[in-house]
Amino acid sequence: MESVAVKPSEVLRQANQEHLHRLRHTCSHVMAMAVQKLFPDAKVTIGPATEHGFYYDFDRREPFTPGDLKSIAKEMRRIIKANLPVVRQELPREVIRQEIDKLNEPYKLELLAAIPEGQPISRYFLGEPDHHPQPWWDLCAGPHLESTGQIHPDAFALESVAGAYWRGDEKNAMLQRIYGTAWETPEQLESYHLMLEEAKRRDHRKIGKDLHLFSIQEEAGGGLVFWHPRGAAMRNLIETFWKETHLAGGYELVSTPHVANLELWKTSGHNDFYRDSMFDTMEVEEQTFQLKPMNCPFHILIFKDTLHSYREFPLRMAELGTVYRFERSGTLHGLMRVRGFTQDDAHIFCTESQIKDEILGVLNLAEFILSTFGFAQYEVNLSTRPEKYVGEDAIWEQATAALRQALEAKGWAYVVDEGGGAFYGPKIDIKIEDAIGRRWQCSTIQVDFNLPERFDLEYVGEDGNRHRPIMIHRALFGSLERFFGILVENYAGDFPLWLAPVQARLIPVSDDHLPYAVAVAAKMKAAGLRVQVDRSGDRMAKQIRKAELEKIPVMAIVGAKEMETETLSIRSRKHGELGALSVATVVEKMLAAVGDRGWF
Repeated sequence: MESVAVKPSEVLRQANQEHLHRLRHTCSHVMAMAVQKLFPDAKVTIGPATEHGFYYDFDRREPFTPGDLKSIAKEMRRIIKANLPVVRQELPREVIRQEIDKLNEPYKLELLAAIPEGQPISRYFLGEPDHHPQPWWDLCAGPHLESTGQIHPDAFALESVAGAYWRGDEKNAMLQRIYGTAWETPEQLESYHLMLEEAKRRDHRKIGKDLHLFSIQEEAGGGLVFWHPRGAAMRNLIETFWKETHLAGGYELVSTPHVANLELWKTSGHNDFYRDSMFDTMEVEEQTFQLKPMNCPFHILIFKDTLHSYREFPLRMAELGTVYRFERSGTLHGLMRVRGFTQDDAHIFCTESQIKDEILGVLNLAEFILSTFGFAQYEVNLSTRPEKYVGEDAIWEQATAALRQALEAKGWAYVVDEGGGAFYGPKIDIKIEDAIGRRWQCSTIQVDFNLPERFDLEYVGEDGNRHRPIMIHRALFGSLERFFGILVENYAGDFPLWLAPVQARLIPVSDDHLPYAVAVAAKMKAAGLRVQVDRSGDRMAKQIRKAELEKIPVMAIVGAKEMETETLSIRSRKHGELGALSVATVVEKMLAAVGDRGWF
């Protein structure tokens, strides 16, 4: 796997995250102050801190230009060097409203109206509130730094301008969003920019196109993935490995439809709570059908089709199920966010006493699958009961304790997200770390008390009475599409031999050597290897260059000498020139590397 010598993200993680949040929030206010000083006609809306920086949305008739961003950054440095105090002030609603009226800031009035009655209303000044004229301020709950001088003037950068609808609603006004990034030190800023450059080089959309893996066809409506032969070959490998691993782990494979009567989604609650993410319904023979956004209700119907005994538990169902979710065009992003994708879904039906062992089994399975694809570093979160929830407190406590015990038995460090669980049960989230240190949310394991209740699920217990089963949702890749995108970026398209869509390419020196190359390729294919022969007739140097650009792991040169000795002149992408080897030796070594899921 191609990796960078020093992961910039390792430098970035050394930063104090709480301090960074305050710094970035303050930086957003500094930017808004600078914008309104340079462009008095600009109206401010909201400006939060983000994962790597901050943004602010402005309503301004004229578009901001790259030159404007330079001027804004220069003015921000003046504000930072002035070391203005950041002062919080809490005032009654009516007083704040009158202050906003004086500024003629309509968006602030909307934000003020959205604050619930009885909740404190605060604003933050950059500068002393008593100065005349009054310094810049905005409605804000905080937190912030104590002064602008605590921002390093060389540790922030303004990055881009994009359109954004007010409150994310396309029916509202289109605003201009200025994005920035801010860090504690210039060294961290440099590391961040290095990570962005490396991420750009690894962009799965570009690599996917260059290697002919997949495409997003706008003629089909956008957000839908077309798998090309090479990408489909990789997908088949991934799916086959997933199925074999699950069958070996005690799961039973199921397959369910892509649509169902809308009543099913009303029963599950998706129609009430998930409507905005579902496609429009369709009418068929006076029935209303819905494309499925989830697989879980379908697995529940399979479970419910037969009355089960406790002796059958745990009952594990798994499916590579394609689901459809409505995503706005502005949110679509390659394979990472699409409208149709395949979840590696599974649902486990068990008793309360079985939760811990089942969760531990899922954790072990997740580690095996993820590590097979080259991911060995994880960030694990345990999310507990939120403020609003369903189910009895005792079951919540038992389930949460079981998740903790499973994580502790696994020996994994984890962070508790208090109150971060779903309303229907606690959960575990696993983020994987890629070759440049980025973390991606993949595996999710959720305990569910809600759907068994909604669908009135029952099983016959040891006492002969009917009981409600516990349901565990889990996906290890998350979705095949997104995981594939992560794989492409992790390896930068340089896949290990077992995953490579084309494992070897035979390059004949001239057309005289083509029949031998074709015969050898047939033997290699018969052994189970994915092999191509370059039939282009191009010069050998051009054929080699093409194979290098397509990141083919093994190149085999075929000329007169190789024909005479019945050998292949092998060039490994990973190890360079390997010299002349017999066909049998090449096949043996390649099959061994495939079996080890390694490199050749």
